[in-house]
Amino acid sequence: MRDRRTSCPGRRHLMKTVGAAVVLSALPFGERAAAAESGKGRIGMIGSGRVGSALGRVWAQAGHEVMFSSRNLEDDRKLAAEVGANARAGTPGEAAAFGEVLVFAVPYGALPELGKALAGSIEGKVVIDACNPFPQRDGDIAVEAREKGAGLKSAELLPGARIVRAFNAVGAARMAEAHREPGRIGMPIAGDDKEAIEIASRLIREIGYEPVLIGGLEMGKYLMPGTPLAGEHSPEEIRRIAATLNP
Repeated sequence: MRDRRTSCPGRRHLMKTVGAAVVLSALPFGERAAAAESGKGRIGMIGSGRVGSALGRVWAQAGHEVMFSSRNLEDDRKLAAEVGANARAGTPGEAAAFGEVLVFAVPYGALPELGKALAGSIEGKVVIDACNPFPQRDGDIAVEAREKGAGLKSAELLPGARIVRAFNAVGAARMAEAHREPGRIGMPIAGDDKEAIEIASRLIREIGYEPVLIGGLEMGKYLMPGTPLAGEHSPEEIRRIAATLNP
């Protein structure tokens, strides 16, 4: 049986791309955008609200090909036109098929339906899970996610995906600004797949954050508003806080 991590040409291409990002992340943002032209990755944004649009915009400006998607294709087309180069719009199914990396930034209550509808496209792919469960908005599935832990529950709802939980505990308004002071703000992340963590970490650095792995997906329960890791912290502060938390 072939190892699915090495049998996908798109993933091998992305690993080369994000490998170059280690060098690019040390450059000023404008230079990173120009340098990234030599090695682009494809990112499918599942959800293009405040979080999805902010993240997708900066990755497109850094040279990645980004497809925005949501329930409103016309809004996504307007967003892609506003972002300009490297941005396009599609349905969630098209974005899931397009992306070498997928970013889920939707209300948590949408994950069960999306997991079923996109099952064939998310299998084996790196998925950055930026979704937060709020019972008052998302209902019973959010209650389950908070009881089990959002990282572990997301893995159930998106079977076969290589999930890294990130972008859950910082404000969306700042996500498009962190690149102006790269590395100053830490980004706590959680995941079980070493290669997926590496890919996500390099993309996170392109946004301007310094990723800090706090543990496996069971620690994903701390990556949401209302926990000690919520808000902006330096990488060192995140490490100190994480050391006090139990799986």
